[in-house]
Amino acid sequence: MPQTPRSDASQTRSAVYLPPILPLMTDQPMHWLALGFKDMARAPVLSIMHGVILALTGGFIALLAHDQFWLLVGYLSGFMVVSPVLATSLYAMSRAIERGENVDFDLLVQTWTQWQLRLRHQPDSYWSLIRFGLLLGLTATGWVLTSSALITLLAPVPIHTHVDFIRHVVLAKEGHLFELWVGLGGMMAVPVFASSVVSMPLLLDRRVTVLQAVLTSWKAVLTHPFQMTLWAFLIIGFSLLGIFSLFLGLIFIVPMLGHGSWHAYRDLVDVSELEERISGQGEL
Repeated sequence: MPQTPRSDASQTRSAVYLPPILPLMTDQPMHWLALGFKDMARAPVLSIMHGVILALTGGFIALLAHDQFWLLVGYLSGFMVVSPVLATSLYAMSRAIERGENVDFDLLVQTWTQWQLRLRHQPDSYWSLIRFGLLLGLTATGWVLTSSALITLLAPVPIHTHVDFIRHVVLAKEGHLFELWVGLGGMMAVPVFASSVVSMPLLLDRRVTVLQAVLTSWKAVLTHPFQMTLWAFLIIGFSLLGIFSLFLGLIFIVPMLGHGSWHAYRDLVDVSELEERISGQGEL
């Protein structure tokens, strides 16, 4: 018997709904930084606490890998890959500020732990937050292993310090190891950025799947390639500034970029047709 054609309604239900992308001004990424700094000033203690934790984490990584600079570089670049997940509570803080809700330590606790406290009552979509975090974690681990193996196997001499890295990798006249290393890093960084630039705030704010969040993020990047490239360079530039300041700059840079990323999401994605995920002060 011939198959009955699927109705338009069933086709619509099976399609992945992607929310519209809003128009942007050319210099909108600079505005996101300003809004991020403004949110940090509204909740300075909790915001800076995030920066302190990540700065201490970076320092601890440097301490562990102080005589293996190739490992340090891999870990720090991997650390940047998972930063959208680590900034989740900064997004929750900016959302609470936007809604006029209390921004306190309880909000942070609920943001990170409520999925455990209500494990049996969570809708399946909430696990999208966990799934996406695990995906980024696996990506970061893969890059750490790839970067470490590349430098270890192809460097002409063992790389122990930043001077060794600059002399025998960055300034090497033969082998093109640095170009290969940067190229591989770029091949990973571009899709990771495109997949995550608005994904985590969207997953926190609305009941969507990982696929919806990632495709929406790609849609935003492809709709506004210039602004999103500028945003990517701002994130990389400020992150490197924080790292090269012996991680002290991260104390202020991390919360500014985290809060700014929330405003990037809000300016980019029209979520009016998506079901809201109740705030961290209620059910998640």
